[in-house]
Amino acid sequence: MASAAHGGGFCAIDFGTSNSGIALPQGDGVALVPLEPGQPTMPTAVFYQVEGLAAHEAPRRHYGRGAIAAYVDGVEGRLMRSMKSVLGSSLVDQSTEVGAGHAVRYLDVVAHYLRHLKERAETTAAAPLRRVVLGRPVFFVDDDPVRDAAAQAALERAARAVGFDEVQFQYEPIAAALDHEARIGAEQIVLVADIGGGTSDFSLLRLSPAGRLRTDRRDDILASHGVHVAGTDFDRHLELARVLPPLGYGGRGPKRADGSTREVPSRVYHDLATWHLINTVYAPARLAELRGMRDFYGDARQHQRLMTAVQGRMGHALIARAEAAKIGLTDAAQVRIDLGAVEAGLGATLDEPTAMTALEPDLARIDTAALETLRLAGWDPARVDTLYLTGGSTGLKRMAARLSALMPGTSLVQGDRFASVAQGLGLYARQLFGRRR
Repeated sequence: MASAAHGGGFCAIDFGTSNSGIALPQGDGVALVPLEPGQPTMPTAVFYQVEGLAAHEAPRRHYGRGAIAAYVDGVEGRLMRSMKSVLGSSLVDQSTEVGAGHAVRYLDVVAHYLRHLKERAETTAAAPLRRVVLGRPVFFVDDDPVRDAAAQAALERAARAVGFDEVQFQYEPIAAALDHEARIGAEQIVLVADIGGGTSDFSLLRLSPAGRLRTDRRDDILASHGVHVAGTDFDRHLELARVLPPLGYGGRGPKRADGSTREVPSRVYHDLATWHLINTVYAPARLAELRGMRDFYGDARQHQRLMTAVQGRMGHALIARAEAAKIGLTDAAQVRIDLGAVEAGLGATLDEPTAMTALEPDLARIDTAALETLRLAGWDPARVDTLYLTGGSTGLKRMAARLSALMPGTSLVQGDRFASVAQGLGLYARQLFGRRR
């Protein structure tokens, strides 16, 4: 990696909903910092460990895969994921309990994670880093410019709090386009689809070898649009479709005198499938309420499984099972979901047709956003040269195929699902900062 004398004073951070990466200048290009052994990206996760602490001690923090491992191992504390989704919401300056009387502000969770990335990069660069390009979605918040601006401002506050003196932003799909542009030999009109954990963003861009030499690319951006639906929504809907039915979601109650039944209450299942609501299910009053719902279930095993999952604090692990099944469909027609932690031998299967049915409302919104991007540009879908896919959720083959079908004759290019945005942000940071010392 480059030293400070060769531009090591700046970096680029892809702060993703699910995974994050950081790029430094290297030679004539950029390279990703190995955030964990053999891994160029790291889960966007922080675990606050309160187990074994004295009353006056602050929680110990674990990051990335270490954070997830601590949670899975049952260490007492709080796992925080998808922190990006609180930006622009009223939660950002509120505090949340992480256990044993300790609380942390949501924005500080973001700052703690950014500081960890920065420290890893400074170790690699052997120099302090004071300037940063941060990626941002086209819309942090759909159809609300005020909250969208507040989200970017909150992220900038967090970046400055950890020691960045100069903070610049670039749209994530444009960053992905810069990574693609480095590989083309002639001008192309490219629709970049960045479908990550929290947002699906689209940009229609004019790319060319000559464009690589320009810092100001505003004239090459024909249109941008996005929708606040992506991988975490996929995981939630897949969990509701396949993971939670054995625990009673969609189940029926006992037969009444007229032979009819009612569906069991569904609120707890929606909370279990929504990361920032999972911990509310573990509250003592909520547990007591759920125990009292035994008579609402026609199948006593479903209620027992639900109580096993809730009392065992398995909410995040169940989301992880759904996410793993989604990822598994990238390379397999069908995957098995192991629910043995809930009940010995319990499991479910997920195939791509079932997944597509469960995700249809989300996919329809993504299709609409893609077409709206072309409409905003006044561009005929048949005149798009390339559909460039990036983001962790683009591994679903049928989703990629249906997007491609919207643009007849378009070439489909799958970028690095996890690293292309960080690489592109690094190239932009090099253009922006590399000429300054």
